[in-house]
This record gives sequence, structure tokens and C-alpha cells, in this order.
Amino acid sequence: MIDNLGSIGVFVRVAEKLGFSTVARELGLSPSAVGKAICRLEDRLGVRLFHRSTRTLALTADGERFLERCLRIMAEVEAAELEMTNASETPHGKLRVSLPKYSSLFQPAIARFMQRYPDVELDLDFSDHIVDVIGDGFDAAIRTGTLTDSSLKRRKIGELRRVLVGSPLYLAQHGRPQHPADLLAHTCLHYRFPTNGRLEPWPLPPDADGNALELPRSFVCNSIEMRTHLVLNGQGLACLPDFSVADYVQTGQLHTILEDSIHDTPIAIWIVWPSSRDLSPKLRAFIDSISETALGISGALAVLYDELGQQTRSNRHHTKTR
Repeated sequence: MIDNLGSIGVFVRVAEKLGFSTVARELGLSPSAVGKAICRLEDRLGVRLFHRSTRTLALTADGERFLERCLRIMAEVEAAELEMTNASETPHGKLRVSLPKYSSLFQPAIARFMQRYPDVELDLDFSDHIVDVIGDGFDAAIRTGTLTDSSLKRRKIGELRRVLVGSPLYLAQHGRPQHPADLLAHTCLHYRFPTNGRLEPWPLPPDADGNALELPRSFVCNSIEMRTHLVLNGQGLACLPDFSVADYVQTGQLHTILEDSIHDTPIAIWIVWPSSRDLSPKLRAFIDSISETALGISGALAVLYDELGQQTRSNRHHTKTR
């Protein structure tokens, strides 16, 4: 088991540096020794972890999946060591964290954290812009999607999915879309990314010619809250994160549409922090609190939307058989 952890450590370093020589210098080994360690690991797993050529080294799809698991393992090992080292130290001091502008997913975790650790001074910055965690002086940041910054450690704390929703009033007045192309005749409320000015594409399949549907740009903004307000008031249809509308869907104030047509994979939610910085008791406590709540919400949302999808398909089946 100890040998396995050593191999995992070498693999993670190579995956982050994408080079045997750099890792060999850091570990005081020869590049061939590092290469052989990776080969032994691949043989033991029965998969290829890297694409190799004379000039480049890149992770395979299996390597990407294995890296995600390994990072979690290494984070847990490090956390266990630090927990023992700092067992007698109570979390205290200032903690500066960058979070997405829409905060509802994290509100329960933050409130509970403040109750548990009153000696920690939270300084939270809510913004949709990607901050420089190290350069801007943050202890940690919440991010979504694919991460590429190897100077940051990370832990996956949850997932979100996007759903298409409309109010019962709007759907009664304008009809419920049965196919993606039906959206061309509807009022579509769009989100513009503040970082690059582009519109967020809706997770729909391409048309018969392989092109993305050119949905009506009835309304565009960079606010989840504004689009949620408009869709609740029957002003159109919107593509929104599941956590932002889960309560409204559960109470019937909003209905999901085109569930079987959505081509989307869950979007990972991460907490990241500088790899050069020790995981202090206050940061460890914050990560645990955020993870506990976000993962719980993600799991509950997945169950909710699976149940709604089954319910919708069942209703359609009964309608067709009448």
C-alpha cells in the first residue's frame, strides 16, 4: 500500500509538470527511473495513463480520470497529517475566499461555518471573474468546470447541471416545446459570460445540418437572479443552474422542459488553494464545511431531477396511450 502511494505521488507530479526530467530533478532521481515508475503503475492498472512522443507528454482520458481520484487521495493524506499535527489548534484568524457571484449554493455552509468557528474572520468576495488566487491574496477560491492551473491544489465539492425551465403561466399561453426546434418560436432569456462577453450555449443537440440552434436573443444579461425573476413571472424560457431553481421546480412554480433533449454533462464545482501553502486549520475547516453542504445539495438535486424526468416521461407515456 505504501509503495502504491509512492507511485501515485510520482504520477501526480508528472501529470502536473508533464515531463519526466523536471520531476526527476525534484525527486533526485533519473528521468528513466521516473519513466519506469509510471510504466509499472500503468502495468498494474492495465491502462495507459499518458500519450508519449519524443516531444510531448499528455494525459489520456484514463489518465485524466485517474488524476482526479489521485488528487483526492493525496489531499486526504495531507489533510490527515495536518489534522494530527494541528489537532490541538483551534481555527482562527482571517480567511479570504473568492466565490461565484450567485451565492445561494454556499449560504448554508457559510452560515454553519460561522456558527462553528466564531474565531475565524471571513472575508468573502463574490464575483464571476476568475481571480488570481495567489496574486490577489486569496486563501482559496470556488471554481467550476475544467481546471488547468497546476499551482493550485483542489478538491471537488459538488456538481451542477443546467436545466431549461418555464413557468406554468408562460407554458399555458405559448405552449410547451416538444422538440428543440420549437424554441425558435419562444422568448429565450440568455446569459452572457462576463469574462469573455459570449452567450452561454444551451445544452441542446445540433440541427439536422450539424449546426447549433440559433435561438432568439429575446433578452440577454449576466445575472442568474434576473433571469430567474423573469422566468418566474412568465416572461420567457431560460437555461439555469439546477440549484438556482430546484425549490421552484419542486413547488411547481417552474416546470422543466425538453428533459430528454438536453445534451449536457454535470459541471464540476471545485475549491482551490495555493499548492505552496499549508492547509491551515481554518482553511481545512472551511473546505470541509463547504464540501459537506455542496455535495449534499448536489446529491439531492440529482435525485430530484431524476424523479422529475421519470415523472415527465411517465406522463407522456400515459398521454400517448389514451
